[in-house]
Amino acid sequence: MSTKKVQRLDRVVIRFAGDSGDGMQLTGDRFTSQTALLGNDLSTLPNFPAEIRAPQGTLPGVSSFQLHFADHNVLTPGDAPDVLVAMNPAALKANLRDLPRGATIIVNTDEFTKRNLSKVGYAQSPVDDGSLESYHVHPVALTSIAVEALASFSDLTRKEKERAKNMFALGLLSWLYTRPMEGTEAFLKSKFADNPDILEANLTALHAGFNYGETTEDFAVSYEVAPAAMEPGTYRNVTGNVALSLGLVAAAHRARLPLFLGSYPITPASDILHTLAGLKRYGVATMQAEDEIAGVGAALGASFGGALGVTTTSGPGLALKAETIGLAVSLELPLVVCDIQRGGPSTGLPTKTEQADLLQALFGRNGESPVAVVAPSTPADCFDIAVEAVRIATTYRTPVIVLSDGYLANGSEPWRLPSTAALPDLSVEFASEPNAVNADGAPVFHPYQRDPETLARPWAIPGTAGLEHRIGGIEKADVTGNISYDPDNHDRMTRLRQAKIDGIAATIPPLEVEDPSGEAKVLVVGWGSTYGPIAAAVRLARGAGARVAQAHLRHLNPFPANTGEVLRRYDRVIVPEMNLGQLAMLLRAKYLVDARSHTSVRGLPFQAAELADVISQAVKEASA
Repeated sequence: MSTKKVQRLDRVVIRFAGDSGDGMQLTGDRFTSQTALLGNDLSTLPNFPAEIRAPQGTLPGVSSFQLHFADHNVLTPGDAPDVLVAMNPAALKANLRDLPRGATIIVNTDEFTKRNLSKVGYAQSPVDDGSLESYHVHPVALTSIAVEALASFSDLTRKEKERAKNMFALGLLSWLYTRPMEGTEAFLKSKFADNPDILEANLTALHAGFNYGETTEDFAVSYEVAPAAMEPGTYRNVTGNVALSLGLVAAAHRARLPLFLGSYPITPASDILHTLAGLKRYGVATMQAEDEIAGVGAALGASFGGALGVTTTSGPGLALKAETIGLAVSLELPLVVCDIQRGGPSTGLPTKTEQADLLQALFGRNGESPVAVVAPSTPADCFDIAVEAVRIATTYRTPVIVLSDGYLANGSEPWRLPSTAALPDLSVEFASEPNAVNADGAPVFHPYQRDPETLARPWAIPGTAGLEHRIGGIEKADVTGNISYDPDNHDRMTRLRQAKIDGIAATIPPLEVEDPSGEAKVLVVGWGSTYGPIAAAVRLARGAGARVAQAHLRHLNPFPANTGEVLRRYDRVIVPEMNLGQLAMLLRAKYLVDARSHTSVRGLPFQAAELADVISQAVKEASA
């Protein structure tokens, strides 16, 4: 029984940082799973370099994982860490500027050698020179203690033993914040089931770290964070990419369609391919194509054949898919395109987040090629947005672009599993017989004879007797689908395709505004992953006395029908975006309102405190 003091906290932000080979993503993921099991609300921010293995011990090679957990609703991964676990000098230097004074730093002193210090420009160890005196520093020889704990494992080399230092650190933090380790133990037993020596070594290091925290005098206090109040139900921790994958599978089942994914691996979208590839038993077929163009072509072919065609990519791949998406617009077939946005242009920042593909999604094709565009707001919302994308695609026979991003894709939060019965019925009716007669009275099939409500054309599976029709990218004649170069027909078809997309607005919820006071003059509008930082900033601004309203767009084409009316109710409209103002430009052009941008393209999500200052200043100006 421990005699150490236990202190209750309401929230903690922890960042694990080290070299790319130190296992920081795994450590953070396991700590997150432990935290989710305790019932805390949480949000995470993995951050890692694009290189497979950057030079060891250098600043470009630093990988980190930040976790914010609390006994209340969590909206962001936290502006700044309360605790930094630094596995080497590079990790300390790369992250020190983010730490507030008084933060706790746990450093792996074994790695603070003269050689490693010199790699990042330290003349001497900051642990010893007094430069960290404004922080609570805990020097711990993580590597050598882990190796010593594994002394009895004679079949393992010293290098193999050193790799267990991340499990030692995980055990130490598990003790420090009273996290259960059963889930991690089960994970290790599954991961290393075929290698018992490595399994036992990791388990031993994990428990050694826990016991070190229990027995050392360096840590006099451990901490507890009570579970958060949540709706009753079954929860799991989920990343945005996994939630999106599960949403696609659920939607395909509700539509009673086989799911086909045609994809080419690209960061940060590849996890969707990885996840769906493991779900074959649920009617999912995946194909890793030779390139982006082949991936979307196969997906569109699957839709033509009567399946739910899906393709996944990031910004550069979306550009390559543009011609085939335009073909899907012309063919008027369902297609779901998941664009997991990253920093650009070109290769840009492959592992960092951005929101700069909005205009590309809307207009990045030749001709008038309207498509529906939707965006999830949180990692868990990726499930719901996938279901919504499938609903729109199958109902209106149109491509739908889902704009997620690297922050949502890799970040995680608790997700309450929905009841299958609560999911919408997305059943699809395929054309089964001719729908018209010719001049001689014989039955014929008109492939572009539209539903009067949705303007969607019939979906006819190839090979259905009597439903033969032409496909291709050349303009179709209205109703008959024959090739047509007639100017009036092209004008009519162009307007019909646009009207079909515009008509989606009738089936989406109105834009909701959160304005507790009912007297706000300033409205903050966001889309996509800015939801969490904006909501946290609004909470801070209101706590300081500011009256401010918030609205968030999940449907970006078309906008909700009441969007213009909402925007015109306020004296100031602020639009924070991780681009140079793309949504703000669209709102100004469409609704003639003075939507003011607040932008950031740093490859990182907004900080709540920064946005709160912007909001408070706007409130003062509006009140003056």
